Amino acid sequence: MSYPQLLTPEEKLADAKKQLSLPRIVVICGSTRFMTEMTEADLRETKDGKIVVKPGCNMKSPHELWSDPVEAEALKVRLDDLHRAKIRLADEVLVVGDYIGDSTRAEIAYARSLGKPVRFTHPEVDPDA
Repeated sequence: MSYPQLLTPEEKLADAKKQLSLPRIVVICGSTRFMTEMTEADLRETKDGKIVVKPGCNMKSPHELWSDPVEAEALKVRLDDLHRAKIRLADEVLVVGDYIGDSTRAEIAYARSLGKPVRFTHPEVDPDA
């Protein structure tokens, strides 16, 4: 007697995207110092017919939501978790900017560990090149 092969969560997600006829999803990664460049990349990727997700908060800019240092640290942890979820959701990653810091380097490694294709606006900063 043979049993049906169970799908992994990743396979279920890919199947659901296919059944829903969703366009490719690209997640933008990079230092928030490049928020202007991320907005431009979002525009170009959207024009190319992709769904784009990117960082939604720039904690380098003052804001009441992260004015308390203790709350800001907790928020950073939650935002890092949220961004990893965006990477899991995405079909591909676009790294924006000509600088790769520790957080972005970790995001690239995470995406590659999941088998996600990673593109760069500045390929010379690819840590694995």
